[in-house]
Amino acid sequence: MGAVFTSKQHITCTPGVAGGKPCIAGTRIRVQDIVIRIELGESPDEIVQAYPQLTLADIHAALAYYYDNRAAIDQQIREGEALAEQIKAQSGPGLLDQLRKTGPDDAAISS
Repeated sequence: MGAVFTSKQHITCTPGVAGGKPCIAGTRIRVQDIVIRIELGESPDEIVQAYPQLTLADIHAALAYYYDNRAAIDQQIREGEALAEQIKAQSGPGLLDQLRKTGPDDAAISS
């Protein structure tokens, strides 16, 4: 009896899902999300624990996709970081920053 091999498409790019960025199939988890977690020091096993709907094969497929498309994924990560910085700059200091500046007693008095 011969071996039977099955193939699963692990990575998809769907317009309207996560901005059309490459995701793990059937999820909104982007390849760049996996890459960032790996760069932050998480292991594939830890990522599977954080996202139990994923398999180790999904994680490794995302990493393989990244290494095959590194320039494009790195650009997407940089664009996301730039957008976050722009939004932060436009929104001004958050409540925590305001409390640190005025002190907790001052904030309680002005309430």
